[in-house]
Amino acid sequence: MSKDITQWDVEDTNFWENTGKRIANRNLWISIPSLLCGFAVWLYWGIITVQMLNLGFPFGKEELFTLMSIAGLTGATLRIPSTFFIRIAGGRNTIFFTTALLMIPAVGTGIALQNMDTPLWVFQALAFLSGFGGGNFASSMSNISFFFPKRVQGMSLGLNAGLGNFGVTTMQILVPLFMTIGVFGGKSMTLVNSSGTLIGKIPAGSETYIQNAGFVWLLFLIPLAFAGWFGMNNIVNERVTPRPGNPLAAFGKISGLLGIGFVAAFAGLYTMLAPPFGLGILNKWIALPLVIAATVLMMRYLTRGELQRNLIRQYKIFNNKHTWVMTVIYTMTFGSFIGYSAAFPLAIKVIFGFSHVAGPDGTLTHTTVNPNGPSALMFAWMGPFIGALIRPVGGWISDKVGGAKVTQIISFVMVACAFGVAYYMSAAYQSPTPELYFWPFFVLFILLFTASGLGNGSTFRSIAVIFNQEQAGPVLGWTSAVAAYGAFIIPIVFGEQITATTPEYALYGFAVFYIVCLVLNWWFYLSPNAEIKNP
Repeated sequence: MSKDITQWDVEDTNFWENTGKRIANRNLWISIPSLLCGFAVWLYWGIITVQMLNLGFPFGKEELFTLMSIAGLTGATLRIPSTFFIRIAGGRNTIFFTTALLMIPAVGTGIALQNMDTPLWVFQALAFLSGFGGGNFASSMSNISFFFPKRVQGMSLGLNAGLGNFGVTTMQILVPLFMTIGVFGGKSMTLVNSSGTLIGKIPAGSETYIQNAGFVWLLFLIPLAFAGWFGMNNIVNERVTPRPGNPLAAFGKISGLLGIGFVAAFAGLYTMLAPPFGLGILNKWIALPLVIAATVLMMRYLTRGELQRNLIRQYKIFNNKHTWVMTVIYTMTFGSFIGYSAAFPLAIKVIFGFSHVAGPDGTLTHTTVNPNGPSALMFAWMGPFIGALIRPVGGWISDKVGGAKVTQIISFVMVACAFGVAYYMSAAYQSPTPELYFWPFFVLFILLFTASGLGNGSTFRSIAVIFNQEQAGPVLGWTSAVAAYGAFIIPIVFGEQITATTPEYALYGFAVFYIVCLVLNWWFYLSPNAEIKNP
């Protein structure tokens, strides 16, 4: 078992070269695959729902989009308490425990998917628990920020986040492949509509093992939990983790804060979801701020003793206006990446997998299967793959030229691409041959993913420079928590606009938000009056 570290000063060049680098790299290379699995379990509903539609599960398209949104909301909310896990529990304790928790939704999902009569509320509950994976990002990034000196944090944080983000791509490749083989046992199901993998289409009538979408992650989670426990370290000092306590005490503190996040997320979902699964009394734009505020306030007033004192100390980040500015800007980059990753597969299926033809009264219908439609499972993995692959590049470039400059350029690109995607979505959703518009739609979406990936790296570089060493970790966690609500907002907005037959309106709204972020980034970090120039 790795020992706790009490002496840690990576800004000292001699210490870093002789001692710190080796320890930091070991923690980083265990952190990355653990975070990768977190992303995979959090976002696998984007692939599972496509296959549920292909198999004829008795749920509507908007209900399937809702499963992704539930996982997105819970994962984002759990990032808020996860921001503070390293301070109160230590890095090794946190990564081990949060990685092990992922086994719960993975096993439950595998069991539930074996029966097509499983009620919707069961899948909603499992999507809710998948939020464990979304929350892990905040604690993972906060932990790694303490292990590396500022001069290389653009690259180190970019590697952790970027390669961790490969969990989306890994999931979108592995899940379709493993669904073709009965490696974990259980009965197969017969495809009603054609499906696919990254290597091609799978025709209707083929057998599939959809339950493997959950079970496959046990192959990775079990050894990773052991690696985290025996290979990682807690940095036990006043600046990082003053008093983590014994491991069971640390796990108890983590569980308590996760419980607060779950309560807030459940309350928000219950007020937003339509009956019979909720009250349907609050609009999402009202409920979301209430969920965030409730989580922060419950953490502040329901905790006691040393835990409460640590939280109050870290809440000082909310007095800094740059915390709020960078939260908005990071939402543009990571929020877009994670939200599009969740919604992209089902959006391809719904828009291009059906022919949009006029009925007897001239009204367009969207239920006729398009035999020439592209396979969502064949193409959807490419966007998250490129976005994750290029994230460390964004951090590396920003280390050289400044984060704000890179952020400004990618903001312009995202605005242009969002308007372009909206145009081709509109054209496809009104056409009996939507496949004619697929390639320009796909290329522009890939550019959106590329820009968001570069921006993920550039904004994290800016945060590492703007804030002091004690505040940088919590700010990284907080901004990632709020940005993760993109995994809730984007799928649910797509679902609503597809139901309203105007999917392009979703991209118009996102483009307007990107323009706001472009202005904020220029004003605070690039304008002649900027307080902090091009961090």
